[in-house]
Amino acid sequence: MHEAHRQTAAETVAALHTDARRGLSSAEAERRLARDGRNELDAVPPRPEWLKFLDQFTDVLVLLLIAAAIISVAIWLNERDTALPYEAIAILAIVLLNALMGYIQEARAERAAAALREMSAAHANVVRDGARRNIPAAELVPGDIIIIAEGDTIPADARLIESTALQAAEAALTGESLPVSKQIAPVAPKAELGDRYNMIFSGTTAVYGHGRAVVTATGMQTQMGRIAGMLQEAPQDTTPLQRELARVGKMLAVAVVLIAAAMIGTIFLVSDISGFSEVFAVLLLGVALAVAAVPEGLPAVVTAVLSLGMQRMAKKNAIIRRLAAVEALGSATVIASDKTGTLTRNEMTVRQVVTASGCTRLSGTGYAPEGDVHLVGDASAKGALQLELERTLTAAERANNAILEERDGTWIVQGDPTEGALIVAACKAGLRPDALDQRFARIGEIPFSSERKLMSTVHTDAERRDRLIAVTKGAPDVLLARCSHELVGKDAVALTDARRAEIMASNDALAAEALRTLGVAFRSLPADRRPRDAFDEDVEHDLVFLGLIGMIDPPRREARDAVARSQAAGIRPIMITGDHPKTAAIIAAELGIASGQRAVSGAELEAMTEEELDRTVQEVSVYARVNPNHKLRIVRALQRTGETVAMTGDGVNDAPALKAADIGVAMGITGTDVSKEAADMVLADDNFATIVAAVEEGRAIFSNIRKFLRYLLSSNIGEVMTMFFGVVLADTIGLSATGGVVVLPLLATQILWINLVTDGAPALAVAVDPADPAIMQRPPRPRDEGVMTRRMWGGIFLVGVIMASGTLLVLDASLPGGLIEGSGTIAYGRTMAFTTLVLFQLFNVFNARSDELSAFHGLFTNGWLWAAVALSLLLHALAIYAPFLQVAFSTVSLTGSDWLFCAAVASSVLWLRELSKLATRTIGHT
Repeated sequence: MHEAHRQTAAETVAALHTDARRGLSSAEAERRLARDGRNELDAVPPRPEWLKFLDQFTDVLVLLLIAAAIISVAIWLNERDTALPYEAIAILAIVLLNALMGYIQEARAERAAAALREMSAAHANVVRDGARRNIPAAELVPGDIIIIAEGDTIPADARLIESTALQAAEAALTGESLPVSKQIAPVAPKAELGDRYNMIFSGTTAVYGHGRAVVTATGMQTQMGRIAGMLQEAPQDTTPLQRELARVGKMLAVAVVLIAAAMIGTIFLVSDISGFSEVFAVLLLGVALAVAAVPEGLPAVVTAVLSLGMQRMAKKNAIIRRLAAVEALGSATVIASDKTGTLTRNEMTVRQVVTASGCTRLSGTGYAPEGDVHLVGDASAKGALQLELERTLTAAERANNAILEERDGTWIVQGDPTEGALIVAACKAGLRPDALDQRFARIGEIPFSSERKLMSTVHTDAERRDRLIAVTKGAPDVLLARCSHELVGKDAVALTDARRAEIMASNDALAAEALRTLGVAFRSLPADRRPRDAFDEDVEHDLVFLGLIGMIDPPRREARDAVARSQAAGIRPIMITGDHPKTAAIIAAELGIASGQRAVSGAELEAMTEEELDRTVQEVSVYARVNPNHKLRIVRALQRTGETVAMTGDGVNDAPALKAADIGVAMGITGTDVSKEAADMVLADDNFATIVAAVEEGRAIFSNIRKFLRYLLSSNIGEVMTMFFGVVLADTIGLSATGGVVVLPLLATQILWINLVTDGAPALAVAVDPADPAIMQRPPRPRDEGVMTRRMWGGIFLVGVIMASGTLLVLDASLPGGLIEGSGTIAYGRTMAFTTLVLFQLFNVFNARSDELSAFHGLFTNGWLWAAVALSLLLHALAIYAPFLQVAFSTVSLTGSDWLFCAAVASSVLWLRELSKLATRTIGHT
């Protein structure tokens, strides 16, 4: 419906056959969704699965191997020395299996990423069946009534029907750099897009105020849909980890190609090569060695591991939006957290109301409007106190945008929890929202802002038509400065300096009890001041102070344990809140964040130089009465002092701090769309304990990637060394004595089989190893430490040397001549070396789980690993004993004693690595 801007709001609502108050019915919404489709931009057509499979064969080394198989077939056709071209069949079969594994891994990564996108999909607040609901934005249909608040991303094109100081940032659509003020009056029929002030557009952002609108277009019918081509292709996230792995992969590729070239050159120099088939055999070995030794599948496997880990985090209510956050989580040294809802339950409950004539205490918890009201004070003042209480709670209930409703037997608040608590308190005092709606109808609002720390609404009074009532609530110190009088009973009495001091003393007393305080005031306005646009901050002066409201948001039970766990992990929790400093200090002490420590206020931060702030953030863990700009300064100061910072936020103005932090964490329940877009991680439950759980999972994922790399690279280097030194030392180990012209320690097909059997299931199993229970008792990883450390490289090369030495020793002992006299044939010797190298790698998979801890630590915690090892042994046994595989891989059957000998030698990698780890631990403790 593209002419909505020229119609009145009522005409648009009527044309869309909807109801401005009740919205669409659920049945009608489903019918329209089926008719008009989902509110989504058309996606790029998915790449056919068969093309994705063919992508696995585009690697240069794989193409070389396929070419080698074709040449092998040509040689077989010429010579016909066997019934079938077994070598070519084996090469192609292994290439096919490798491609299948790569395809499956990439498919799993894609599914994991798709599931993650679904979990973090945008939502919209909509009115259906007369009730406010939060639904996936993709389910919006034309005619839906949507509720827009500051910070929301607009989910569809819509015609405004209510607007309170609403402003939208439309630069993404119109190029207008400044926020656009919205109105509800019709505009000229030919108005340009940027001049349609009564419309809001999909993909833009509400940066101020709030409103209601009726959806006029969804999906590709929106203005954004018309330019959807520019939005179709999002850049692929590449993390520092993936970039480093790509660098390591390229480095290994170059190294292996050089080694392969050197080995081929050495073979030509030391052997009498003649005939095309012999030349081909040598070249085939070089190609196979390169393919076997280069972990070209690393990026896909790492992406799969990251994506699966992110899904595990999502199940724990931590939705990762960017892969880089997984790496940063492992090195977080500070978690700077909001208090309300994150460290506390976010279920505010009014406990006390202090007015001129005394104090009133309210019982009950949570949002159920059930509890007693107890007036505290002189009996003679009870009447005045009752009147003051009713007027204070009436004003608090009116200056309010929350909705209290019962759903499935549970009372919930739609909107701000503080405002919800005020409605509950009013209900306890007998002030029902429907009755107040009838007497005090809202006609204007000056929305809350973090700079003013106030919110005001203007109402008519059905019982006194000669005036309007403006009611204001906000920070007591800010509000009191704008008050000239105080309500005492039914009279407005001028405020004296002494009385102001008493009120602030009462405020401090409430804060000392860990109560969050709110001041409430009112004033009368002339009845003729009606236009909505005429109400501004001017009404927030010469106010009559009504009272103080003290409420509490109790700490989450699990937050204290989470704080202790983070501290044990070397992570310092910091509380940053807009609450009173005394309240912040008490809650922080109760949670164990800080004991007896003062809270630094926003005003103090404002006065600090950069140098002073740098010193402060190293000592202070509690900040109160801060605004979002202070958050940004705190983040930057912490980073200047070498900290890796996770910062939480929920508001529009928190976005700069979330962007600046190493890990920006947005609130999934109370957070605005702007904060979620700026964040790296979204908490589905707004819970501090979830951040700590995500840090643990992030550490576990990074640890597992290191295990995977440690295993894969050491195994591949072991293969390279075996082949290289087997050729170089052929005379020494008795290979040349077997009478062949080019005698290789292992055949190309055998190397490829090892690569398939040991780099497949065991490598993936070690990549999903359970987290070490002690992982949160270690300090964070240094932020400048890469995935590959010197210690890792040292362990990798040590294992490679052990594997190559042991394999060549078994080969020497199996053949006549050499250092150890044997009596077997070349086929027998190769089978023994083949088996030893496979067993070496299967023993090594247990080593790879840590550079320090014993392989026997948590030996049976990963059932997948044992299953993978068993599968690899079974597959290798088939290659040794199955007749058709014996022909393909040039193997012979082994006896039980042969297996014992191979296993004994291969186990040396376990024992020798255990000794090196023991030495590492001993040196580390001295």
